[in-house]
Amino acid sequence: MDKNVSSRTTSQKALRLNLDDKKYGTIVEIGAGQEVARQFFIAGAAAGTIAKTMSAYDMKFSDAIYGVQEDGRYVSKARVKAMMEQEYDLVLERVGNTRPKSSRFFAYATTVAAKSFNRNNECHAWCGIRLQMYPGAEPSTIKIHVRMLDDNAEAQQHALGVLGVNLIYSAYYYFENPRMMIDSLTDNIKAGRIEIDSIEFLGPYFEDIDNRAINLHLIRSWKTRAIMFNSDGSVAVPAEMLYKKNILTIRGSFKPVTNLNVDMIEQGKKAFITQDGVKPENTIAIAEISLNDAKGNDANVPEQDIVQRIRLLNMLGYNVMISDYTRYFSLRAYFRQYTQMKIGIVVGMVNVKQIFDEDSYRGVEGGILEGFGKLFPDNTRLYIYPELNSDGEISEFTNVKVQDHLRFLYRHLLENGFLTGIESSDIALFKIYSREILKQIPMGRGDWENCLPKPVVEEIISKKLFGFRGK
Repeated sequence: MDKNVSSRTTSQKALRLNLDDKKYGTIVEIGAGQEVARQFFIAGAAAGTIAKTMSAYDMKFSDAIYGVQEDGRYVSKARVKAMMEQEYDLVLERVGNTRPKSSRFFAYATTVAAKSFNRNNECHAWCGIRLQMYPGAEPSTIKIHVRMLDDNAEAQQHALGVLGVNLIYSAYYYFENPRMMIDSLTDNIKAGRIEIDSIEFLGPYFEDIDNRAINLHLIRSWKTRAIMFNSDGSVAVPAEMLYKKNILTIRGSFKPVTNLNVDMIEQGKKAFITQDGVKPENTIAIAEISLNDAKGNDANVPEQDIVQRIRLLNMLGYNVMISDYTRYFSLRAYFRQYTQMKIGIVVGMVNVKQIFDEDSYRGVEGGILEGFGKLFPDNTRLYIYPELNSDGEISEFTNVKVQDHLRFLYRHLLENGFLTGIESSDIALFKIYSREILKQIPMGRGDWENCLPKPVVEEIISKKLFGFRGK
């Protein structure tokens, strides 16, 4: 395995592959030129690696070759899958018996929506490789979703060409270390040009990989700022999940998800749905977990710990987002990339106090005013869950105490509807504290079970999560 992940240029990577006659396959690209193939031709000796290159731009030609996918889209996961599978089968059919028996065959495919002339379209691509990890093996597959951030088609094409070489190279030389593969995908591409927000490993060689856990490494390797998970646990593409949706989100540790967390989400949904234009069919609720601590540093929580929490939230039917965002206005800005509809953020009273803490805006040039300007510019509202005061009485959002010089700012937000109170369904929920439950779980069964949804309790006991040692 090559230990110098970033030391080789794109041409050096392509040439190494070209000079290895054991690696052989096809490269098919739709939508942004034949940029990956071009890198191999520029490097020289491409006949040693490439059996065929192809682009099918006309939809009828493309459909005739790869069929029509169920969703009818051309830049989609289903489309790149069909392309890889067909081209891989053709390689085996046509040269599988004539090439050396030590050959490891592959098919690389990408389908792209690059920058269009005079259009402000979403620029993204699905890229994938289907390959043998050793001679004669059943194929394994790697698929990634990429957002192109350059402002012109030529630059986007170049970035995709480099990315494609990186993917093919890493699939062959780093396949024993998926994290190294991810790290190398942006080799020789300057920061800010692409974002990789989804990766999937499938096949016999990758059976032990948890795709939920490995996707978290995309955040920690600075390939993206957030990863989304559907309620069934599958990795989602944010642009697809959030497109033309009203979004309601709640941030928490969810370690584990409690009845209090569930009540906050459900009460927030009740209030959110009363807004004009917000309907169940055009609205998505998301539980969000930040990898960062309150100061914006990675808390270094193990990936399997996060995966446990994702699984428990999914069991309750919730979509999940993992991010490295610390401030709420950054979270809102992330959502606004994908939808212009309403955004609701469910918070507790303690979160409101943090939002009004000026120390939270250190490093923000305009301080708290800039932060509030970014949090509440359009169609965004906080839904505030009450708390119990020191007298054991419910204290609502109108009773939040802020510093004297901020009281008029708070009143402005109240009077203009940026802050909305939501109710608690049961006063007993205020006595639930996740940190106390975490202390009780390792001791075996007990009162903590009454504080969590029943499916969560059953999963903790059966899978012995969070240190549970009982029967």
